[in-house]
This record gives sequence, structure tokens and C-alpha cells, in this order.
Amino acid sequence: MAPAPESEYLTIARIRKTRGRRGEVAAEVLTDFPDRFQAGREFLLSKKDVQLKGVLEESWFHKSLAILKFRGVDSISAAKALVGCWVEIPIAERRQLPPRVVYISDLIGCTVREEDHVLGEVAGWEETGAVPLLSVRTPQGELLIPFAEEICRSVNVTKKEIQVILPEGLKELNRRERRSRARDFSSSGGGNASKNDASKSDD
Repeated sequence: MAPAPESEYLTIARIRKTRGRRGEVAAEVLTDFPDRFQAGREFLLSKKDVQLKGVLEESWFHKSLAILKFRGVDSISAAKALVGCWVEIPIAERRQLPPRVVYISDLIGCTVREEDHVLGEVAGWEETGAVPLLSVRTPQGELLIPFAEEICRSVNVTKKEIQVILPEGLKELNRRERRSRARDFSSSGGGNASKNDASKSDD
């Protein structure tokens, strides 16, 4: 593996643990296009200040994880060095999406407006098992907005703008949730968010 040059990349997986004895790793899949994991393809493997290019020798899926074997990674000890790495591809390889479907990474940084009033900026995305939530950074703190057609009336990723109509009581619900999270945070610690290659419909 050789050091990779700096560039813009999209995350398609994160390596969670080693698997097997030949240098395989198990990765959480963060793309709607699992066919990206093709043998012979080159990926960027990065974490903290480390960036390496790795060529995929073999891949298969086990339950919800992708099992990946990279060229030159032939032992458990070598595989351990990859744990925690993001598996990334150049942003230029991002696929064209059908109408009314957007990439999550394009939502990050969008200004959220309700009529002429700016509510804040999208800082993250939260899966809930049902309707996903936009995490919006506002002067009052985090505002969680369901990414649903009846609330997010228009999404313009070119202008980086989302127009919303918030249901009554949503802001108050968020205030109560922030207070609850603040109590939990003091004893459990926080988490991280990242951009990825998954796509979501804006309806």
C-alpha cells in the first residue's frame, strides 16, 4: 500500500474489526450500492492522519457486514492496522441518482428555511428505523427535523437550501429532547457523524 494524495472522497464503508486469519476485515456498509466492492478496485483507507490506497482482492457479505480482503494484508496483525479506517472512493465516481433522490452528503451544510426565516444549517443525519432526521444546527441548539415530504417541502442541493414547514410543537419537543440528552451526555459521552455514499429520497 502506498500513501494516497489528498482529494475529495466519499465514504462507502467503515472497517469495524478483523475477521479470519488471512487478513480479512469486516466493514459496516455505508452505501446503497454494494456492487462497489469489486475485486481489483482501488480504495482510499483513511483514519486520523493516516491515508493509504488499498486494492481489494476479494469481498463477500456476511449478515449486514462486508468482508474485505486487501492486497498485501495477509495476517491478523496487518488487518488490525486497518480497523477504524473509512473505505472511500473519489467523489467523481458518485453515481447519477433518479429524480427526487439526493445524497446524504449533499444535505450536509444546507441552509434550512421556514418561509423567509433561516432556522439553521444541516450538520448531520440520523437514522431512526422509520423516518430519518436532519440534525440542524441553530442558535438555540440542535433541531431534529424529520426528512419527510410533508415537512421538507423542497430540497435544492445546488443552492444548498431546504424549505420546511414545521409541525406545531416540534421545536418544543426538541427542547425537551436536548435537556434529556444533556443529562445523558454527562454520564455516557458523545458520538460522531460522517458523510457517506448512501442516497435518500426527498419524499
